[in-house]
Amino acid sequence: MHRKAYFATALTAALLVSGACAAADAPAAKPAAKASSVRDLSATTAPEAVGFDSKRLKSMDDYMAKVVSDGRVAGMTTLLARHGKVVEFKTYGKTSLETGEAMPKDEIFRIYSMSKPLTGVAMMILFEQGKWRLDDPVTRYVPEFKNLKVMVEADKDGNITKTEPMKRPPTMREIMSHTAGFGYGLGDEHPVDKLYRSKQVLGSTGLHQMIERTAEIPLMYQPGTSWSYSSAVDIQGYIVEKLTGKTLGQFLQENVFGPLKMKDTAFYTGPEKATRLAAVYVAERGQTKIHEASDLFGQKMPDYSKPPAMESGGGGLTSTTMDYARFCQMMLNKGELDGVRVLSPASIELMDTNVIPHNVLVTTNGTSGIRFNEAVGFGLDFQVDNDPRRAGSLEGKNTMSWGGAAGTWFWIDPTNDVLFVGMIQRMGGTGGDDLGTQARTLTYQALLHPEK
Repeated sequence: MHRKAYFATALTAALLVSGACAAADAPAAKPAAKASSVRDLSATTAPEAVGFDSKRLKSMDDYMAKVVSDGRVAGMTTLLARHGKVVEFKTYGKTSLETGEAMPKDEIFRIYSMSKPLTGVAMMILFEQGKWRLDDPVTRYVPEFKNLKVMVEADKDGNITKTEPMKRPPTMREIMSHTAGFGYGLGDEHPVDKLYRSKQVLGSTGLHQMIERTAEIPLMYQPGTSWSYSSAVDIQGYIVEKLTGKTLGQFLQENVFGPLKMKDTAFYTGPEKATRLAAVYVAERGQTKIHEASDLFGQKMPDYSKPPAMESGGGGLTSTTMDYARFCQMMLNKGELDGVRVLSPASIELMDTNVIPHNVLVTTNGTSGIRFNEAVGFGLDFQVDNDPRRAGSLEGKNTMSWGGAAGTWFWIDPTNDVLFVGMIQRMGGTGGDDLGTQARTLTYQALLHPEK
């Protein structure tokens, strides 16, 4: 992981000499006041104080406001921070078009796949305790996977007609980087995904049932030979439960949410916070007007006021903009926040290192047009930008990021010491340019003095 952009001044040799000569005759000078080292998002700062140009930064605010006024989303929150201080925390539009209530800063959002990095941190806590190793076979912890098959052929109707045995079981490294070969069921084009949908893997009544259903479905490919977005992080959630004897939610609360003061992050809101949950919107195919969604992937929208049947480490959490920003700040702080250490700096660096094999060329993850190559890779439950300029983007090297199905996004930039969290609630895209991509460009074009 690259060093953050901190620069210190030093006294010149002449001043040192003159100071030493005068020391016997003059009273000792008071030490210079140190710049605040608090990096917990409790303070705000002027953009110019941390290298941003306010006028150029306004172009991002204007863009996001127009996204709302154009009706692409009902409402939005964005938070930009640098050096542990909040540069901007904006709200736009409505939490609900039906009620007309303005979007508040403490709104709760379904973060879907932004749950994955949090589950990954839970896994790394156990990694540091020596509970598992990266190249362990998954079957050591999930013996139900010992007899997994691999799909070879399917007929024109998408029915799998030929399978073969695994050459070896997937490794823990591979389930943390989506290279194990598992399906997901978010789409219905791939024969394996069709089986995930028909067997309702994501609709299981618990993580053990999810494992049992997964074990009945062939892998998409031999482990380690390709990349496909998958249910692997739900499998990680099961492993957390098995290694700790606690539910995934309990472990996360005790080891991540509680220590980081993420007071509104959980697998459900409870009845007392249910009114703070933003409405989810969707637009019908070929239409631009959005309306509140009543179902998700062919199933009725879950009731987040009650505990879920299955705590999905891959997509089940709800959170707020500030809660998630505190998680990002912990990562920027190399594993620590408010004097509480969650992970070691080395573990953060490990998560921020690409683990996709060089010979694996992936052109799509099945849900978006993300391309992985030497410039953009994938670490342990994070996308990792190895060479942003080569990838055509402006953020710093080793930026970690991901997003959620309802349009939420974040990035963590250790090179520039920047974090950004964006929250919306619209399924199936936003009817225009990707907001996360636009936010990155509009943020960094305003960072004129990264040395500050």
